[in-house]
Amino acid sequence: MAKRKRDFTSSTIQKRLKEGRGQGEGMDYLPWLYIQDVPSEGRATRMKGWTTGRMHHLMSDLERDFFYILDFADDVTDIREQYPLLPLEETLAIADKMGVKHPTDPHTSEPVVMTTDFLVTYKNKLMALAIKPAGLLGSTRTIDKLEIEKRYWQERYVEWKIVTDRDIPKVVARNIEWFHKDYDNEDLIHFSAFVKSNLEGLLYENLQQGESLAKAATFCDEKLGFPVGTALAYFKHLLARKYWVVDMNVKINPSLPVNHLQIVNTNETLREQGGS
Repeated sequence: MAKRKRDFTSSTIQKRLKEGRGQGEGMDYLPWLYIQDVPSEGRATRMKGWTTGRMHHLMSDLERDFFYILDFADDVTDIREQYPLLPLEETLAIADKMGVKHPTDPHTSEPVVMTTDFLVTYKNKLMALAIKPAGLLGSTRTIDKLEIEKRYWQERYVEWKIVTDRDIPKVVARNIEWFHKDYDNEDLIHFSAFVKSNLEGLLYENLQQGESLAKAATFCDEKLGFPVGTALAYFKHLLARKYWVVDMNVKINPSLPVNHLQIVNTNETLREQGGS
């Protein structure tokens, strides 16, 4: 039976490698684990990233929130989640040297391939990041597994860090979540430069007069004959593309005026990036 279990572990690894799991970069990367492969802590999420242009598999609310921060960062050029620590024999050897138990499959009791939550490229620098609730760091078992991960990356001269819920700016994450989906809003991207210019000018004028975001957006929709919600979605699109910027440390509330609004890119820039 033990041999059959080990054969199962080996065949699973080979199957995933054949599928391309844990390989590639940017849009071509495939995570070692998909959300359907493991039970998640909280709500598992599949989300298209701005940085990579592909679907990301995030296993918890905490991973999702930190992903928002990474995806919005200017210096992040690649995000690879659920990155495998291969070969398996290496983490087994590290665990043996430490005198601790290697993570195992709860059903087969056989060792599993460990993963790092995020392998991030900051321009030309790699950083491995373990995302954990601060409350779990008091667990000896959690610390043992993190130490295996840490030593794995140390042997590759890759910087490794733990990120907890205390390190993630919640307001910033919620703001990014609010406008994240409108980055690739197809209905808005294909507006002509003339329409963009009129909408942006009218929206900005009303916001500068102190109107709440909701009222300013509704006025624009009515004035320009757009379906309800168009101007608000376009405001989100402008923030997601960083054409307009606001103070991200202040929660965006459509019922209130927008403070510290700045235009970074004008309609001329938008025209160069795809308007007609």
